[in-house]
Amino acid sequence: MSTFPGGTSLSFLDVYDDAAPDGVVGGSPHLHLASTECYVVVGGEGELHAMTLDGCREIPLAAGSVVWFTPGTIHRAVNHGGLRVVVVMGNAGLPEAGDAVMTFPPEVVADPDRYRDAATLPVRATEAERAADARRRRDLAVEGFVRLRDALRGGDPAPLRQFHASAAALVRNRAQTWADIVRAGPLGQAETTLAITQDLSRGVAAHLARAAVTRAPEPRRVFGMCGRLRPVDVGFPLTVAADEEHLS
Repeated sequence: MSTFPGGTSLSFLDVYDDAAPDGVVGGSPHLHLASTECYVVVGGEGELHAMTLDGCREIPLAAGSVVWFTPGTIHRAVNHGGLRVVVVMGNAGLPEAGDAVMTFPPEVVADPDRYRDAATLPVRATEAERAADARRRRDLAVEGFVRLRDALRGGDPAPLRQFHASAAALVRNRAQTWADIVRAGPLGQAETTLAITQDLSRGVAAHLARAAVTRAPEPRRVFGMCGRLRPVDVGFPLTVAADEEHLS
């Protein structure tokens, strides 16, 4: 299978439609440490709640909206009704290898064992049980998100800076494999394209004889962080198995 354009990955997202303890309907707030994410809204309405050291933003979402955010942006998908999104992620393979950290309370994020227990969705027999587990995880992330947001709005960025530090510590060991994922995926694709442009500048087009069409298999539906997710197999290399808790 050839890799998806630009070394990106693609998922279909139906944002959760039940309310968190703060009364807001939507998904689990989190950030990505190495990857830029893009929402292409294809249905419904909602908002993207985003938090950086520059402050908090609430960005309206409707069909046709395109919003992207760089690593370090804490984001929360809010569903005002039927919000459906195509998620495009940079660095295909890294999100699936765990470059996301949810905004659990600081005592959880600071403890790798507690974080893993809170983030991992156990294997359950029924859909209702899996949904309840995803809801509990979302609610815990919202609890920590509210603390960070309120402190930042009150002029205190220290809790957010500490979250950044704890998130980096959490992924330190697994990040040792990420350079290989980037080299084999996004960087490898860019280098291939550069080689093609150099050939074309000399009037050589041998790559045209290797043209191919790839159709992705039907994606399975999982409980992701922001909602019910259907991640598309776009042919990226993985050194770590894709886990639902690492997906947007």
